[in-house]
Amino acid sequence: MKVLGLMGSPRGNGNTATLVNAVLEGAAENGAETKVYHLAKMDLKACSGCMSCRADGKCVIDDDMQELYEEVCSSDALVIGSPIYMWEITTQTKAFVDRLIALTCWQPCAKPEFAPLIKLNTKLVLAYTYGNPNPNNFNQYFKYMEGLFSYLGFDVQESIWASGTIDLDDILHQPDVLENAKEIGKKL
Repeated sequence: MKVLGLMGSPRGNGNTATLVNAVLEGAAENGAETKVYHLAKMDLKACSGCMSCRADGKCVIDDDMQELYEEVCSSDALVIGSPIYMWEITTQTKAFVDRLIALTCWQPCAKPEFAPLIKLNTKLVLAYTYGNPNPNNFNQYFKYMEGLFSYLGFDVQESIWASGTIDLDDILHQPDVLENAKEIGKKL
């Protein structure tokens, strides 16, 4: 089994990375091959809305997303992590999510020969960190994101989050969250 970790935080080794790595560690303990990408370090352009993927079955933007398309298509599970900025995922994570349209071909007008490229029911774990100390502050948003990914054809396993994570190592003071993340990874 291959599990792909996608970190959408501009901080390379902060709370989000720690949370995503905990999920990946659990998956690796059960024999999964894991790989990580830091979206903020990649050249990911925003979707241009050209809809070429409807006509051609692939995205025409030549950037690092082409490599991520291959990784997503060859993975059995994804772990997407992002801090919450202004009540939503980061810009880097949003660019990745928007560009997934080229893999899903969910559009009713898409040519029938362009079937979805993601594996049917690719498993997905969503991992979030945020500074607000209220652990239920963004529950509606997390449900929205689960719905979005379910609509795109992913098998959403679970969402996990750590509130009150402003400083780089705040999540280390939440061992229960990290242990839960590891258990989620083991279940993948």
